[in-house]
Amino acid sequence: MRHGIAATALVAVIALTGTACGGGDGDGGGKGSDGKISGTVTYWDTSNEAEKGTYEQLARGFQKKYPDVKVNYVNVPFGEALAKFKNAAGSGGSGAPDVLRAEVAWTQDLANIGYLAKLDGTTALADRSDYLPKAAAGTKFKGATYGVPQVIDTLGLFYNKKMLKEAGVEPPTSWAGLKAAAKKIKQKTGKTGLYLRGDDAYWYLPFLYGEGGDLLDTGAKKVTVDDAPGVKAFAAARDLVASGAAETDATDGWDTMQHAIKNGDAAMTLNGPWAIEDTLAGKAFKDPSNLGVVPVPAGSGGQGAPQGGHNLTVYAGSKNLDASYAFARYMGSAEVQAKTTEKLSLLPTRTSVYRNETVAANPNVKFFKAAVDKAVERPWIPEGNSLFQAILVQFPNVLAGRTSPKEAATSVGDAYRKLLKGDWK
Repeated sequence: MRHGIAATALVAVIALTGTACGGGDGDGGGKGSDGKISGTVTYWDTSNEAEKGTYEQLARGFQKKYPDVKVNYVNVPFGEALAKFKNAAGSGGSGAPDVLRAEVAWTQDLANIGYLAKLDGTTALADRSDYLPKAAAGTKFKGATYGVPQVIDTLGLFYNKKMLKEAGVEPPTSWAGLKAAAKKIKQKTGKTGLYLRGDDAYWYLPFLYGEGGDLLDTGAKKVTVDDAPGVKAFAAARDLVASGAAETDATDGWDTMQHAIKNGDAAMTLNGPWAIEDTLAGKAFKDPSNLGVVPVPAGSGGQGAPQGGHNLTVYAGSKNLDASYAFARYMGSAEVQAKTTEKLSLLPTRTSVYRNETVAANPNVKFFKAAVDKAVERPWIPEGNSLFQAILVQFPNVLAGRTSPKEAATSVGDAYRKLLKGDWK
């Protein structure tokens, strides 16, 4: 993201680049008669530019624990990884990795296709009771476990403390308050109050949840995104842009957003813990304490933000399952999660890690842990990732005024009823 969750759904089947020799071609290795594991584990890491150095270093650390195993670390762009993995796995496994860092919504999709190994009863799942219940929920499909929770996240409102102080405004707690604060910031400083990412459907969800809505009611098998709250959500986002309170970009949202907040051209953005290190690298935050994070503003139905995160998944066709299970266990261990949080301020999925002194003292972790506890779980269904595609088509059109909120919500609802199998209504 990061992130571009929705962008993933739009990626066509992409021909594999010759970046790695994975589960289909690698050194089988396995477990010897002495119980030691050996061979090669190819790991596709989907972390961003600010994170990948840390993740590669941690992945290499596995080799110190298991000197007979070679880790083939490959950083694959997040927006390309799902299509590349499906293409490789669907072509007989040639070029597929042994372990994939999967966005939580990919897990049920890939498990449903049969591309992931069940992890129940394997060495991958150690100390299962230590995982946060919400993080564990995103690893399940039809009662089985297909992922090791690696990180959990949600969205918050990032803000430049100096700019808000100069404008004489407090961090807003509602969309109406944000609108007023952003206008005052523009008036006082000449800078943009809010940069709102318009090219990723994930950024629509705080508006939907804030109006008391949801994408689906999975229990009743009912599409709800086109109910009244869904229309209000599109209208609330459109109002921020139309009023001049927010600027948006539907073509290069991540880079434009990060450039704006890091250089002090925008006072506020919506973002998640994956963006902390990158944001702090900007000139506006040479003093790290200048970065503030508060919950996403509330709508008429309250405050809500989506639950996200990543799981470590094992390719069912791996020729080195024993080493792959061990690697997934290692990368999801409390030890590795503590190091990840210390270096990147990412949220652990293990309860025990929050008792680590360094982790507990991190103010961004404190905030985002409380935010995650209140975050709205997304539908853990095979079509979960594909739900973003229809929103991605409509969200930028609404923000630009090309489509009305009602038309957009109706279009998304119609797309869902075509997508979902069974007696959905």
